[in-house]
Amino acid sequence: MPPNFATSALYALDNLDVMRGMDSETVHLIYADPPFNSKRIYQGMAGTKAAGHRFRDTWSWNDAKEEWRDQIANDWPAIGHLVEAAKAHSGGMAGYLAFMAVRVIEIQRILRPDGSLYLHCDPTASSYLRMLLDIVFGSGVDNRTGFRSLISWNRHSSNQRGSQHQPRSWGATQDIILHYANPDAYVAPYRDLTEEESKKQFPHIDEQNKHFYDDSAHIWRTPNMGARPNLCYTWEKEGHSFTNPHPSGWRLGKDRMEEEYAKGNIVILPNGKLQRRKYEKDYPGKPIGSLWEYMPQSDNERTGWQTQKPLALLERIIKASSNEGDIVFDPFCGCGTALVAAEQLGRQWVGADDDANAVAVIRERIANLTGTIDDAPQMQHGVSVITDPPERTATETGTVYKDPTGYIVPKMPSDRMTNEQIRQQLIDWQTEQDGLITCPGCAERLKPRHFHCDHINPKSAGGVNRIDNRIMLCGACNGDKSNDKAMPALWSEHGVRGKERQRMRGLLAETQSKARALVQQMDAGAPVQGTL
Repeated sequence: MPPNFATSALYALDNLDVMRGMDSETVHLIYADPPFNSKRIYQGMAGTKAAGHRFRDTWSWNDAKEEWRDQIANDWPAIGHLVEAAKAHSGGMAGYLAFMAVRVIEIQRILRPDGSLYLHCDPTASSYLRMLLDIVFGSGVDNRTGFRSLISWNRHSSNQRGSQHQPRSWGATQDIILHYANPDAYVAPYRDLTEEESKKQFPHIDEQNKHFYDDSAHIWRTPNMGARPNLCYTWEKEGHSFTNPHPSGWRLGKDRMEEEYAKGNIVILPNGKLQRRKYEKDYPGKPIGSLWEYMPQSDNERTGWQTQKPLALLERIIKASSNEGDIVFDPFCGCGTALVAAEQLGRQWVGADDDANAVAVIRERIANLTGTIDDAPQMQHGVSVITDPPERTATETGTVYKDPTGYIVPKMPSDRMTNEQIRQQLIDWQTEQDGLITCPGCAERLKPRHFHCDHINPKSAGGVNRIDNRIMLCGACNGDKSNDKAMPALWSEHGVRGKERQRMRGLLAETQSKARALVQQMDAGAPVQGTL
């Protein structure tokens, strides 16, 4: 089934709006090179394609939109704890994490079961980002779901000059790439051999001009390996009869010997001896570990972007974790290197960036590859620039959408009340004439400052975030109810029975009745009074 978004396309929008509109489990590979919270202002170099581009990578807690805070508090309390912990570092780190959290949640949702994420960062926030990813993806203890690798990439050449000032720390020469993946994702951790490596590893050339190395030492088993009856046989071929002089036998069974001979990997030389050949064409490549070397940029790929990454880096990632025809998504495009690499490697691709200068540069770079530029919504080549986010299909899960927290109803006006608006409205309703609130969980009468907003039916049981599923509980009841109890379970835990339980049920029903009436008003479009 085709995705509900265009490919060979660049969405000139905030990536959060784009991802929220993409159907779940549709993308094979995501490469994200987001802001790093580096506390710097980046400007494009004069006289380059990036001239005029300017980006402020500094953050404060005020940058965390109320909508993001509410989503985290309502659906991801563990992330909420992480953001609060980050405030001990700085308000800026907490604001940056809130910005990243709502985007990582969407990234995990749109990745296919065999999908991978490569998140590029530097040491400034990498430890916080890893904890965030562990919460959303899982810790990857089984090496399948969640964390796969921490890649350290040397972003400077070894001969780069150091500072002339007295250094205060070891030089920062490396970036970090966090690799997280869903259960069925794979990786091919190899690179092509250089010409020098190829000549050294495969020094011989056969009759068809194919390179190989002589692996004849591994035809026979050695005496100390012990005898294997199924490997002790006489192999006859081309008028020759071959038997291991030692009783330990061959390395290969008879059927495998015939198979390797048919492939040309076992050869009888003119002198009557056997030769086993390992060909370069059958070699997967040079194994790559998690320490990646410096990769220079060629002159023709430089755009003037200060944060531009080399094409070779993106080609390695895309080759390792996707196949031709797969969909590659870059939510923080910048100058579009990931999209260029995907185009060159025969992948479908889609990007998002709301910077007009970035859009122009990406279109030019892709056009230089394909020879086309167009604004059509669907294209085989070139770049389609789209200014409206995709819309999730109604068939994704029927009338509701599924996200990592469960099923959620598509947003109605009543869903857009913030947590603070809900809290204030509930306090207005529940506060009695003497200025106190009777807690519907334990019947204690306290001042409003002692109360917390909680779900009546927990999220785990399908409870929604709207005001008609919220109630103000005292701090003790809020803690006892936690995230998995409904109100009857809380009453039972506190021993609230008989007439007292009926009274608590009445308080709850009275508030819910007002909330449902308010929801109906908002969803019908009628003006809403009070705190809204």
